Amino acid sequence: MRYSSHSFAWSKQLVQLISTMAPRIRGIVETCINVSDISRARRFYEGIFGFDVMEHDDRFCAFQVGPDVLLLFMQGGSAHPIAVTGGLIPPHNTLGAGHFAFAILADELESWPQVLRDRGIQIESEISWERGGHSIYFRDPAGNLLELVSPGTWGNY
Repeated sequence: MRYSSHSFAWSKQLVQLISTMAPRIRGIVETCINVSDISRARRFYEGIFGFDVMEHDDRFCAFQVGPDVLLLFMQGGSAHPIAVTGGLIPPHNTLGAGHFAFAILADELESWPQVLRDRGIQIESEISWERGGHSIYFRDPAGNLLELVSPGTWGNY
């Protein structure tokens, strides 16, 4: 199928119109990953980062991470709708390893590799970004790729 420059311009105008009509997204409130062992994952995230547990049961664990929430679900634990007092949570099971990054301060960057090594965690990669930020990549016990990022990694951080 061929597209003319006219149809491209019209599509671009439509996207701009829709984006001006939509309310603005204010941030990401929660991030969800699946783990194979909820108890081991809970110990990992509490032990490495000191995250506070907000809620948990045999199926999931919710951590407070600054103003955000990190949800850990047992693999298959969110494959079906879950009835709660206020309604029904749709299924949102994921397959395979996930990835997310935690914000750290630039002056704390140098201490993190030793903190991870002291806890037996292998660093998979380290990157110095052209904006001046740095990333440290490693895995949690379920194989999810975690990243610690300092300011200067993205245009907004």
